[in-house]
Order: sequence, then structure tokens, then C-alpha cells
Amino acid sequence: MPLGAHAAPFARIALANITREYPNFPAHLITSAQENSAPSSLHPAFYGAYDWHSSVHMHWLLVRVLRRHGGTPELPDTAPALDALDRHLTPDNLAAEAAYLSDHPSFERPYGWAWLLALAAECRAHDAAAGTRWTAALTPAVSAVDRLLADWLPKATYPVRHGNHPNSAFALSLALDSGELPAETDRAVRERLLTWFADDHDAPAHWEPSGQDFLSPALSEADAMRRVLPPDRFAAWLDRFLPSLTSGAPCPLLEVPVVSDHADPQIGHLLGLTLSRAAALRALADALPDGPVRARLDAAAAAHLAAGMPAVERGDFTTDHWLATFAALALDPVARP
Repeated sequence: MPLGAHAAPFARIALANITREYPNFPAHLITSAQENSAPSSLHPAFYGAYDWHSSVHMHWLLVRVLRRHGGTPELPDTAPALDALDRHLTPDNLAAEAAYLSDHPSFERPYGWAWLLALAAECRAHDAAAGTRWTAALTPAVSAVDRLLADWLPKATYPVRHGNHPNSAFALSLALDSGELPAETDRAVRERLLTWFADDHDAPAHWEPSGQDFLSPALSEADAMRRVLPPDRFAAWLDRFLPSLTSGAPCPLLEVPVVSDHADPQIGHLLGLTLSRAAALRALADALPDGPVRARLDAAAAAHLAAGMPAVERGDFTTDHWLATFAALALDPVARP
């Protein structure tokens, strides 16, 4: 099921959301009655799509489908998307976003930071082919994220392991995949992942999922370790971490989650879990040699993808403002352009 087959609807969804200012859920502390807290005032580039991180990753989605499929029969009309991106990704707008990040060092840590790096990577690849200037405009915000990461990592004694936005493994994996980090910060990310996770074993897979997860704590961790361990060491680590994969015992991580109410904003997170699991399971399978474990992971990835895709284009803002991004990762799980 290639991404190109969904290029036009994904572009339409992303464009509608990044230009939609309300409803909005700003993660902003208002300090006085005089403060202008309108979303587009606080975030002139990333004011839409309900919240800042969703706006950033829906911009990522739009650039991704434009870069890969713009001007093809799958996505022939690119003018509206390019116009919106040119309006949003300006030097002035992104200087304001960089200043906000620097002034609020825990804002969107680390999930939104990682998506901004992923967006910068997509823009760099798009600019190289199309000659646009989004990469230069994003440079101050990317530099702000690098400084914030470099300051935070030494203090991050413990990882956040739950299946929501602060999950450490998912965000740092996305940051590594972007290729946007300087060598020193990239090395610090890898060292922190190893410090956190290298000795983990017997993950409590039977605890998953929690009722509001859109990420799997265990699979996000395994997918992070895939990036920082050589293949042979990773296979041995995974065997210790999820021994049920090798033994053939039932593993809840391979079972498609039950989503009882798609319109509930929190229960609906489980729709994202089906797609983020699909991406992680496929990536883990690709990192292993042929055999029963790889086959189990591939089969589970296909089942999760089939269950999650029908929810992406429901016309319900509860899921429309974010879910297509995770569908894109599931269809093409390597974030690096």
C-alpha cells in the first residue's frame, strides 16, 4: 500500500489543518490580561491543526507528499500547498517560533522538537530539488532545538516510557532519523538511549496498551535501540527484551488494539497506536534476518496497518488534525528523507 496512493487526500487533510486556527489547544501559560494569546500571534508558522506539535507534523506530511509525489498523477495540483507553505515557512515567522522555543525550554519537549527536526529534513530534501527557501528559514528553529536538546539530555536521568507525547524513545528516534543534529548532539542522543535502555529485558508487554496510548512504550524503545546497536547486538537485545517473540508465546504487542469510540479524543489515540505500531513492527522486521520472528512482526504490521488506515479520512477533526501523519510513517516508516 504505497504512500503515493494517498498523496492527494493526505495533502488535502494536511493543508486544511495547518491553515485552521480554531479550535486550538495552546500549551501556553498566560501571564497577564494584556498578553495576546491568539494562536497565530504566539505561533505565526504553526498556529493550526489544534496544537503546535500537530501543526508541525502536518507541515511535515504536506512537504513529504509534495516532495515525493507533487506534479505526478497522484498529486497534480501543488499550487495551494506550496502557497500555504510559502506563507507559513518565512524567515520572520520561523524566527518567532525559534524565539518562543528558546524562551520556553520545556515547551513540546521532546516530541515537538523531534517533529521540527523531521520537518527541517523534509524541507532540505524538497529545497534541493525545487529551489525553495524553507530550509534557510527553519535554521534558527533547528538551532534552538539543538541547544535545547544539548541542555536537556545530561539532565534526563530517566526516560519517559508511557505511550503519549513525552515518550523519550520515539522522539529521540525521530531526531536521529532527521539527520539535522550536529555530530556532538547526535552522539549525545545515542549515548543517552544506550544509557537508558541497553540493559532492559523482559519488557512488560502484557501491560500494553494503556487506554490513551498512541505509541507503544515497548516497541518505541525497541525501534530506538535498532538505530543505535549493530544488527547482531540488536537481535540479541530484542530477544532479551521481548522473549515471547522468539519463543512463539502470545505477545499483546502483535494484537490489534480495540478502539471502542473513534470520536473520543483520548480513546481515539488508539487509532494512532495501530499505525505507529505498524511502522515500528515493520521497521523491526526489516532489521532482523529472515525467520519466524521476522515473519511474526511482518504479519502483525500488516494487520495493524489494515486496521488503522480506514480511520484516517473520516472527516472528524478529532483525528483529522494528526492521524494522517502516522499513516504516512506506517506506509513508509523510515523518517529520514
